[in-house]
Amino acid sequence: MHVEPLDLSKLKVYPLSERESLTLADEILIDPDSTPRPCPDRIVPDVQACAKSIVAARERDASVMLIYGAHLLRNGAARVLDRMMDKQWLTHLATNGAGTIHDWEYAWFGASTESVEMNVGQGTFGTWHETASNIHLALMAGALDGLGYGRALGRMIHNDGVTLPTPASLSAAIASSPSDPLTPARSDLLRAMTEQGWPAGPIRIEHRWKYASILEAAYRHGVPVTIHPGIGYDIISNHPIFNGGVIGRAAEWDFKLFGGSVEGLDGGVVLSVGSAIMGPQVFEKSVSCVNNLRLQNGRPVVHDHNVYVIDLQDGGGWDWTQGEPPKSNAAYYLRFCKSYSRMGGSMRYLQCDNAAFIHNLYQELVRIS
Repeated sequence: MHVEPLDLSKLKVYPLSERESLTLADEILIDPDSTPRPCPDRIVPDVQACAKSIVAARERDASVMLIYGAHLLRNGAARVLDRMMDKQWLTHLATNGAGTIHDWEYAWFGASTESVEMNVGQGTFGTWHETASNIHLALMAGALDGLGYGRALGRMIHNDGVTLPTPASLSAAIASSPSDPLTPARSDLLRAMTEQGWPAGPIRIEHRWKYASILEAAYRHGVPVTIHPGIGYDIISNHPIFNGGVIGRAAEWDFKLFGGSVEGLDGGVVLSVGSAIMGPQVFEKSVSCVNNLRLQNGRPVVHDHNVYVIDLQDGGGWDWTQGEPPKSNAAYYLRFCKSYSRMGGSMRYLQCDNAAFIHNLYQELVRIS
């Protein structure tokens, strides 16, 4: 059976102004100083212990890594995380592709989220021109400066735009040094400038709601933020501009940067908040890479770190402090618990709403600091 790949260049795309957006930035944002929604009584001691672990980690200059799913942003935690970065309680943030899409849409459009079921049936799900084109623009511009996905997009939001070189300068650089590591990035940008009509020089993209962006806050505070997407996972694939090489290149750099923070994790803290697949999968590979390099140099593996996994699911009804369940138990197949439980250190699973957890954790940190 012969199958032809789709010709995505023929996709019809639409302006965001035509989409019915289901959430507004100004309606979801949580005031860090407001009274947080309560966490379940049974995990309050764990929230307090987590705060103490973070303070102790920062006193020894160890990493405190927040790995989060897009719903933490969509539930309004951006300003809370801004405060936590300002206080240097977080040293690294990581999310998936969806986390960046909602982030950028809130920052530029002030709204995000659509009806997947309704729009897939109409062939319009994800076919929003500004989202895909501007995220690709940010990644292509950032690649020329060695920036990964997170910092490139955070920089564009922070600076309200990007600056592009001339096509002539890109062509000259490619021709003069074809084996340069930046040659693929220059070639991708040159092609996009031709096809999309992007001009050389400054391109102004005003982000009137940048206070709703976690990526912008991370860039402003100088906190590394890494993105770990899948090719075809995200709506930026639903556009003629889609370029898996651009996304993969940016994500490759971010995976290496993620590992740099894992290297500093001895005695540190990992917060995995609402990331059921990406977080544990990326973390386990990165820990293995770090341990590989350490053992070659006669150093001990990553140790003495505390992992707190937060999700709404019940954890399979298993007490993860007692170790891993047998394969006959359904809890064994919960990746967000199983992978982290295998990574050394200690792991606690806390069943809680993600935004409520972060808000309560922030206020506990304020209380004990």
